[in-house]
Amino acid sequence: MEFTLLWAALAGAGGLYGALWWMGRRDTTVCVRDLWEIAITAGAVGLAVGRVVAMLRGGVNPFTHLGDLLLVRAGVDTVAATVAALLVAAWLARRDLFDQLDALAPAAVVGLAGWHAGCLFRDACLGTPSSLPWAWAQPGSDITRHPVELYAALGLLLGGWLLFRFRLRYPAAGVVAGLSLASAGLMRLATEPLRPSLLAGPVWWYAAAIAIGLGTAVVATRRGSARVGDDPTPLQ
Repeated sequence: MEFTLLWAALAGAGGLYGALWWMGRRDTTVCVRDLWEIAITAGAVGLAVGRVVAMLRGGVNPFTHLGDLLLVRAGVDTVAATVAALLVAAWLARRDLFDQLDALAPAAVVGLAGWHAGCLFRDACLGTPSSLPWAWAQPGSDITRHPVELYAALGLLLGGWLLFRFRLRYPAAGVVAGLSLASAGLMRLATEPLRPSLLAGPVWWYAAAIAIGLGTAVVATRRGSARVGDDPTPLQ
Protein backbone atom coordinates (compact mmCIF):
# COMPACT_ATOMS: atom_id res chain seq x y z
CA MET A 1 0.00 0.00 0.00
CA GLU A 2 1.22 3.49 -0.86
CA PHE A 3 1.41 5.88 2.11
CA THR A 4 3.06 9.00 0.65
CA LEU A 5 -0.22 10.92 0.49
CA LEU A 6 -0.87 10.02 4.13
CA TRP A 7 2.51 11.43 5.18
CA ALA A 8 1.77 14.63 3.29
CA ALA A 9 -1.60 14.92 5.03
CA LEU A 10 0.06 14.35 8.39
CA ALA A 11 2.57 17.09 7.56
CA GLY A 12 -0.35 19.46 7.05
CA ALA A 13 -2.05 18.39 10.27
CA GLY A 14 1.24 18.66 12.14
CA GLY A 15 1.81 22.16 10.80
CA LEU A 16 -1.69 23.17 11.86
CA TYR A 17 -1.36 21.81 15.39
CA GLY A 18 2.17 23.16 15.78
CA ALA A 19 0.98 26.62 14.78
CA LEU A 20 -1.96 26.43 17.21
CA TRP A 21 0.37 25.37 20.02
CA TRP A 22 2.80 28.18 19.23
CA MET A 23 -0.02 30.74 19.04
CA GLY A 24 -1.53 29.50 22.31
CA ARG A 25 1.78 30.10 24.07
CA ARG A 26 1.80 33.72 22.92
CA ASP A 27 -1.87 34.61 23.11
CA THR A 28 -3.92 33.44 26.09
CA THR A 29 -7.19 34.04 24.22
CA VAL A 30 -6.39 31.14 21.87
CA CYS A 31 -8.00 27.86 23.02
CA VAL A 32 -5.86 25.29 21.25
CA ARG A 33 -8.12 22.33 22.02
CA ASP A 34 -11.31 23.96 20.73
CA LEU A 35 -9.68 25.27 17.57
CA TRP A 36 -8.00 21.92 16.90
CA GLU A 37 -11.33 20.12 17.21
CA ILE A 38 -12.94 22.55 14.77
CA ALA A 39 -10.08 22.22 12.30
CA ILE A 40 -9.75 18.43 12.38
CA THR A 41 -13.52 17.91 12.10
CA ALA A 42 -13.81 20.35 9.21
CA GLY A 43 -10.83 18.72 7.49
CA ALA A 44 -12.24 15.21 7.83
CA VAL A 45 -15.65 16.23 6.49
CA GLY A 46 -14.06 18.19 3.66
CA LEU A 47 -11.92 15.20 2.71
CA ALA A 48 -14.97 12.91 2.67
CA VAL A 49 -17.02 15.32 0.58
CA GLY A 50 -14.15 15.85 -1.84
CA ARG A 51 -13.73 12.11 -2.27
CA VAL A 52 -17.45 11.57 -2.93
CA VAL A 53 -17.52 14.37 -5.51
CA ALA A 54 -14.44 12.93 -7.24
CA MET A 55 -16.13 9.53 -7.42
CA LEU A 56 -19.31 11.03 -8.86
CA ARG A 57 -17.36 12.98 -11.46
CA GLY A 58 -15.55 9.78 -12.39
CA GLY A 59 -18.82 7.92 -12.87
CA VAL A 60 -18.46 5.77 -9.73
CA ASN A 61 -21.52 5.27 -7.53
CA PRO A 62 -20.39 5.80 -3.89
CA PHE A 63 -23.34 3.78 -2.56
CA THR A 64 -22.42 0.65 -4.50
CA HIS A 65 -18.64 1.11 -4.13
CA LEU A 66 -18.29 2.00 -0.45
CA GLY A 67 -14.77 0.62 -0.33
CA ASP A 68 -13.62 3.19 -2.90
CA LEU A 69 -14.38 5.97 -0.41
CA LEU A 70 -11.21 5.00 1.44
CA LEU A 71 -9.01 5.22 -1.67
CA VAL A 72 -8.21 8.87 -1.14
CA ARG A 73 -5.10 8.65 -3.29
CA ALA A 74 -7.38 7.78 -6.21
CA GLY A 75 -8.60 11.36 -6.26
CA VAL A 76 -10.24 14.11 -4.19
CA ASP A 77 -12.07 17.08 -5.62
CA THR A 78 -10.13 19.88 -3.93
CA VAL A 79 -12.70 22.59 -4.60
CA ALA A 80 -15.55 20.58 -3.06
CA ALA A 81 -13.32 19.57 -0.15
CA THR A 82 -12.29 23.16 0.56
CA VAL A 83 -15.82 24.57 0.38
CA ALA A 84 -17.16 21.80 2.61
CA ALA A 85 -14.37 22.28 5.16
CA LEU A 86 -14.96 26.05 5.31
CA LEU A 87 -18.71 25.60 5.78
CA VAL A 88 -18.24 23.02 8.54
CA ALA A 89 -15.67 25.22 10.31
CA ALA A 90 -18.06 28.18 10.15
CA TRP A 91 -20.91 26.06 11.53
CA LEU A 92 -18.83 24.66 14.39
CA ALA A 93 -17.62 28.15 15.33
CA ARG A 94 -21.06 29.76 14.90
CA ARG A 95 -21.44 30.86 18.54
CA ASP A 96 -18.41 33.11 18.27
CA LEU A 97 -17.91 32.95 14.53
CA PHE A 98 -15.48 35.67 13.55
CA ASP A 99 -13.34 35.59 16.68
CA GLN A 100 -12.94 31.82 16.39
CA LEU A 101 -12.16 31.94 12.69
CA ASP A 102 -9.69 34.78 13.23
CA ALA A 103 -7.86 32.67 15.80
CA LEU A 104 -7.89 29.55 13.62
CA ALA A 105 -7.11 31.11 10.23
CA PRO A 106 -3.35 31.80 10.64
CA ALA A 107 -2.80 28.24 11.87
CA ALA A 108 -4.83 26.91 8.93
CA VAL A 109 -2.53 28.80 6.55
CA VAL A 110 0.49 27.19 8.24
CA GLY A 111 -1.23 23.80 7.95
CA LEU A 112 -1.64 24.41 4.23
CA ALA A 113 2.08 25.18 4.12
CA GLY A 114 2.74 21.81 5.74
CA TRP A 115 0.63 20.07 3.11
CA HIS A 116 2.63 21.70 0.31
CA ALA A 117 5.91 20.80 2.03
CA GLY A 118 4.60 17.22 2.10
CA CYS A 119 5.53 17.09 -1.59
CA LEU A 120 8.89 15.85 -0.31
CA PHE A 121 7.17 12.61 0.72
CA ARG A 122 5.28 12.33 -2.58
CA ASP A 123 8.21 13.29 -4.82
CA ALA A 124 5.98 15.96 -6.34
CA CYS A 125 7.71 19.26 -5.56
CA LEU A 126 8.96 20.25 -8.99
CA GLY A 127 7.49 22.51 -11.64
CA THR A 128 8.84 24.23 -14.73
CA PRO A 129 12.51 23.99 -15.82
CA SER A 130 14.97 26.30 -14.08
CA SER A 131 18.72 26.83 -13.89
CA LEU A 132 18.62 28.48 -10.46
CA PRO A 133 21.11 27.12 -7.88
CA TRP A 134 18.37 25.59 -5.72
CA ALA A 135 16.57 23.85 -8.58
CA TRP A 136 16.89 20.08 -8.83
CA ALA A 137 15.97 17.28 -11.22
CA GLN A 138 13.71 14.28 -10.96
CA PRO A 139 15.54 10.94 -10.67
CA GLY A 140 16.63 9.84 -14.13
CA SER A 141 16.34 13.34 -15.63
CA ASP A 142 18.98 15.98 -16.39
CA ILE A 143 16.47 18.87 -16.41
CA THR A 144 16.48 20.87 -13.19
CA ARG A 145 13.18 22.40 -12.14
CA HIS A 146 11.69 24.92 -9.73
CA PRO A 147 10.66 23.38 -6.38
CA VAL A 148 7.36 25.22 -6.77
CA GLU A 149 5.57 23.38 -3.97
CA LEU A 150 8.28 24.48 -1.55
CA TYR A 151 7.90 28.06 -2.78
CA ALA A 152 4.22 27.84 -1.90
CA ALA A 153 5.02 26.26 1.47
CA LEU A 154 7.48 29.01 2.42
CA GLY A 155 5.11 31.75 1.28
CA LEU A 156 2.21 30.31 3.26
CA LEU A 157 4.38 29.80 6.34
CA LEU A 158 5.46 33.44 6.24
CA GLY A 159 1.87 34.50 5.60
CA GLY A 160 0.59 32.56 8.62
CA TRP A 161 3.16 34.18 10.89
CA LEU A 162 2.36 37.68 9.60
CA LEU A 163 -1.37 37.09 9.98
CA PHE A 164 -0.92 36.01 13.59
CA ARG A 165 1.15 39.12 14.33
CA PHE A 166 -1.44 41.26 12.58
CA ARG A 167 -4.24 39.74 14.67
CA LEU A 168 -2.45 40.74 17.86
CA ARG A 169 -2.25 44.36 16.69
CA TYR A 170 -5.60 44.62 14.92
CA PRO A 171 -8.16 42.30 16.52
CA ALA A 172 -11.24 43.51 14.57
CA ALA A 173 -13.47 40.46 14.14
CA GLY A 174 -13.34 38.92 10.67
CA VAL A 175 -10.37 40.82 9.28
CA VAL A 176 -7.73 38.12 9.79
CA ALA A 177 -10.07 35.36 8.58
CA GLY A 178 -10.68 37.28 5.36
CA LEU A 179 -7.01 38.08 4.84
CA SER A 180 -6.07 34.45 5.46
CA LEU A 181 -8.43 33.24 2.75
CA ALA A 182 -7.08 35.88 0.38
CA SER A 183 -3.45 35.02 1.16
CA ALA A 184 -4.01 31.31 0.50
CA GLY A 185 -5.62 32.07 -2.87
CA LEU A 186 -2.91 34.59 -3.72
CA MET A 187 -0.06 32.20 -2.99
CA ARG A 188 -1.58 29.44 -5.11
CA LEU A 189 -2.28 31.88 -7.93
CA ALA A 190 1.22 33.38 -7.74
CA THR A 191 2.90 29.97 -8.03
CA GLU A 192 0.60 28.68 -10.77
CA PRO A 193 2.87 29.85 -13.67
CA LEU A 194 5.71 27.71 -12.25
CA ARG A 195 3.66 24.51 -12.20
CA PRO A 196 4.18 21.88 -14.93
CA SER A 197 0.86 22.60 -16.66
CA LEU A 198 0.15 26.32 -16.84
CA LEU A 199 -3.33 27.22 -15.59
CA ALA A 200 -4.19 23.55 -15.04
CA GLY A 201 -5.34 24.24 -11.49
CA PRO A 202 -8.65 25.82 -10.43
CA VAL A 203 -7.38 29.32 -11.18
CA TRP A 204 -10.80 30.94 -11.03
CA TRP A 205 -11.32 29.53 -7.55
CA TYR A 206 -8.01 31.03 -6.43
CA ALA A 207 -9.14 34.40 -7.79
CA ALA A 208 -12.51 33.99 -6.07
CA ALA A 209 -10.77 33.25 -2.76
CA ILE A 210 -8.75 36.46 -3.08
CA ALA A 211 -11.83 38.53 -3.90
CA ILE A 212 -14.02 37.02 -1.17
CA GLY A 213 -11.24 37.21 1.41
CA LEU A 214 -10.42 40.85 0.70
CA GLY A 215 -14.12 41.73 0.60
CA THR A 216 -14.64 40.08 4.00
CA ALA A 217 -11.68 41.96 5.46
CA VAL A 218 -12.94 45.30 4.12
CA VAL A 219 -16.46 44.76 5.48
CA ALA A 220 -15.08 43.64 8.85
CA THR A 221 -12.82 46.70 9.01
CA ARG A 222 -15.73 49.03 8.32
CA ARG A 223 -17.88 47.30 10.91
CA GLY A 224 -15.10 47.61 13.46
CA SER A 225 -14.64 51.30 12.65
CA ALA A 226 -18.40 51.90 12.93
CA ARG A 227 -18.52 50.26 16.36
CA VAL A 228 -15.68 52.44 17.57
CA GLY A 229 -17.42 55.50 16.17
CA ASP A 230 -20.69 54.60 17.88
CA ASP A 231 -19.16 54.25 21.32
CA PRO A 232 -20.70 56.88 23.60
CA THR A 233 -18.37 59.57 24.88
CA PRO A 234 -18.31 59.70 28.68
CA LEU A 235 -19.78 62.84 30.24
CA GLN A 236 -17.21 65.27 31.56
